Amino acid sequence: MSKLKISRRELVRKVGLTLIGSFIYALGIDMFEIPNGLAAGGLTGLATTIAAAAARWGITLPVGVQTIVMNALLLVYVYVTSRDVKYIAQSVLGIVASGFFMDLLAPVLPVPTQGQLLISALWGGVIGGAGVGIVFLSGGNTGGTDIICQRIARRTGASLGVLTMLVDGVILLASVPVFSLTNALYAGVAMVVFGYVVDMVLEGPLSARMAYVISNKHAEIASEILYSLDRGCTELQARGVWSGNQRPVLMVVIGRNESMRLKEIVAGIDPEAIVIVSEVHEAFGEGFGRLGGR
Repeated sequence: MSKLKISRRELVRKVGLTLIGSFIYALGIDMFEIPNGLAAGGLTGLATTIAAAAARWGITLPVGVQTIVMNALLLVYVYVTSRDVKYIAQSVLGIVASGFFMDLLAPVLPVPTQGQLLISALWGGVIGGAGVGIVFLSGGNTGGTDIICQRIARRTGASLGVLTMLVDGVILLASVPVFSLTNALYAGVAMVVFGYVVDMVLEGPLSARMAYVISNKHAEIASEILYSLDRGCTELQARGVWSGNQRPVLMVVIGRNESMRLKEIVAGIDPEAIVIVSEVHEAFGEGFGRLGGR
């Protein structure tokens, strides 16, 4: 019974995150990008361009319906080539929900930044990226050109990042005759912001740092880190290539606001010590977030 309850709870969480994320994504697209002619890559960008071109001929082609149809064709391709039923199942809700919300909300949402391309690109990227990031947290996705790029990358060994950039670049170029070169350039800005915000939602802000300390007084420094900074410390065994001597290296993960305090501790004990500090996207365990706590 407990397993059934857990699975139901997890299902509700995943469905809820997917619907909320899809709704937020649709807000960003409908309020900022589509009304300002920003075809910011992906199938949504392609659908935006097609819808605008068709409108000149008096034909209505809703962007949401287009994305659903395009993604459905891609999912058929996925099934035929890989029989990846699990991926398809994880994708269907996000694809349908995002397309549905785009068409449902478009007639009623305000356009607060009409004609202001830079602000529209920034906020479209922020809100759209936040929405897709939330969908990704659920384990689902909203489909798009990544589906075909992933398959090509697996078959050819080409870089997924390069393929995605090429496909999105082609979509941006295709939007130029329909909108303008200026619009395409601002759509590129929206793409960059979108990708950055998705990463921020998935990985969180850079809230931790990892420091390596190399010093002959490593024992004293480690003790001070443990009792003064109240952080765990790991001693790694290393060997100097030139001298051949064993030189223990201390490794410690700290919060951003503890970086200066660590430097002060090391400088006070051994001003000649080597300290290397790098940023960490995620840190789990005692003193940080709980592993698997999302």
